[in-house]
Amino acid sequence: MKHLKIGFILFLLLSTLFGCHKETSSSSKELIIYSPHPLEFIDMIVSEFEKDYKIKVSVVFAGTEELLSMIANPLSQTQADVLWGGALSTLLANQPLFESYMSKNEVYFLDEYKNIEGKFTRFSSVPSVIMVNRNLVNISSVTGYQDLLKEEFFGRIAYANPSVSSSSYEHLINQLYAMGNGNPIAGWPYMKQFVKQLNGQLLPGSIDVYRGVAEGKYAIGLTFEEAAARYVNEGAPIEIVYPVEGTIVKADGVGIVKGAHNIENAKLFIDFVTSFEIQRFISLQLNRRSIRSDVPVSNQLKSLEEIYQIYDDSNWSSSFKYEILEQFEILFEGN
Repeated sequence: MKHLKIGFILFLLLSTLFGCHKETSSSSKELIIYSPHPLEFIDMIVSEFEKDYKIKVSVVFAGTEELLSMIANPLSQTQADVLWGGALSTLLANQPLFESYMSKNEVYFLDEYKNIEGKFTRFSSVPSVIMVNRNLVNISSVTGYQDLLKEEFFGRIAYANPSVSSSSYEHLINQLYAMGNGNPIAGWPYMKQFVKQLNGQLLPGSIDVYRGVAEGKYAIGLTFEEAAARYVNEGAPIEIVYPVEGTIVKADGVGIVKGAHNIENAKLFIDFVTSFEIQRFISLQLNRRSIRSDVPVSNQLKSLEEIYQIYDDSNWSSSFKYEILEQFEILFEGN
């Protein structure tokens, strides 16, 4: 893979966990993947795909919106076959850029994670969480979004630009619904107060949020569950807070780019990452929640029954995405 290399021990671990898959009979032996997933996450899974299928994979890593812009630009230097990652709300707003495909693994997916529009195979289930550095904050002082308005957190909150980061956009949607008591329009007064707390800082990507909190640059960050859980497992002074006002749990997805040159390999990759072996691995080793009904949840994570979940209107969140982002930008620039 043109990107990263994994260590020999990890290589052996993955080989043991995943077993063997059939090699592809496709004449093409290449695949180009665009992905916003954490680099370590990408490398572990893609390396195993390369080994099993003898396909050479090139990965382009960037934020979801940047990758979508590259896909939409016919003059992009590298033409993607697959976009792997990105919150469903963001992906659904860009359906014309993707081919239709239905994975052979759909039969094993939980009903709420079925590919009902035909374009995006769900990959994992992703709660929006508040990541707290215990060395900088008394954890009892942060239970949800309302606490982020406290004076002590002014300028100490890591928040990525929701126009660039799909995980940040999911938090924006979560904030609107949670603080509007189910009515996202009623959540904008809260957002006006919240953006003041950022003290003019919007980070360029999701990676800057979770790294910034883990490294002590920020006390609090709004991110996705797996990113925070990884630091907890490594022994970092990190606490995961599921907003007491309600947490939206939304799938991310993987899709085949329209006009992909290596479309058969793209299909293989989608079936690979949604296979039982890979889904079990991401659940038990990487703290990602599987979309499959036959895969257990990591005991390192709270069960969904322990989390107060709320729900958005996914059609509204995707159809009005750019209007929502425009309103956020007006608020941010007005402070």
